[in-house]
Amino acid sequence: MKIIEITDFAAPELDIYARLTENQLVNRADPANGLFIAESPLVIGRALDAGCVPVSLLTEPKHALGKGRELIERCGDVPVFAAEEAVLCELTGFHLTRGMLCAMRRPELRSPEEVCEGARRVAVLENVMNPTNLGAIFRSAAALDIDAVLLTAQGSDPLYRRALRVSMGNVFLVPWAYLPEGDWPGFLRGLGFKTAALALREDSLDIGDPRLLMEERLALVLGTEGDGLRHETIAKCDYTVRIPMSHGVDSLNVAAASAVAFYQLTRR
Repeated sequence: MKIIEITDFAAPELDIYARLTENQLVNRADPANGLFIAESPLVIGRALDAGCVPVSLLTEPKHALGKGRELIERCGDVPVFAAEEAVLCELTGFHLTRGMLCAMRRPELRSPEEVCEGARRVAVLENVMNPTNLGAIFRSAAALDIDAVLLTAQGSDPLYRRALRVSMGNVFLVPWAYLPEGDWPGFLRGLGFKTAALALREDSLDIGDPRLLMEERLALVLGTEGDGLRHETIAKCDYTVRIPMSHGVDSLNVAAASAVAFYQLTRR
């Protein structure tokens, strides 16, 4: 175990943690060298279980010699940067959850055809922008029997640090992929899915409608915060589905709506 005490905040090895933005970490110009940051022992462990390759770690010394030791040993011969909590807060600009970060190489993207193979229920996220919502949706997807998550390219990145943290690493437990541009409802139909757009419209089916549960393969389509799904998307879907509301509430947050829909529409 190579533990390196942090003495120089300007050290280039620390750029990953202190100075690179999420977009710089993604490195779209050179995807093979893209990185992400896993925060907390739980998330790091699930990333390692999924085969992600570590580059370095940043931790408090007590974790390096304590509860984080096993994780560090799993990371092999990579640098382990260590400093006390106050120093880490100064370096990163925020309090570290669980006191441990790991920089990792981004895994190779999977194709939507691959993640949908054998899937019965998938979630489709159209332009969901908030990493907190995205992480919460992945956590619900893992807990409530969603077989895969499909995303449009304009939405948030499942490997953003906050999305990973909120998901509690469940991003690594549910297969996910990006949809092709253009008529992706037609693409899903070609894979054998019926599509159900969650939208509050007068002609929507109640989410408890038995016809939805009878579908062998169903894609549950959720839209961006605020505006919801595009009208063009709703028009191309096979069903429009609503969650009934009480007390004049007009809608649920997309993460809350996803949990309700996943629970209701994955029941056998």
